[in-house]
Amino acid sequence: MARVEVDFDACESNALCEAMAPDMFFVDDDDLLQVEDPTVTDDNRSRVERAVASCPKSALRIVDGA
Repeated sequence: MARVEVDFDACESNALCEAMAPDMFFVDDDDLLQVEDPTVTDDNRSRVERAVASCPKSALRIVDGA
């Protein structure tokens, strides 16, 4: 099973990922990115891939599990 990971040192919480996949990502009241559920499924993979590609800091990646 795949999951999305965030490099919080690189993340600027600019919410582009939230715009691409609002069911996965949100920026909280403290302006910090939160991941609702890191699981990448067949149903959400295309949205997560768009979110990863939209990140200007390359702070997101999809990791395939064993």
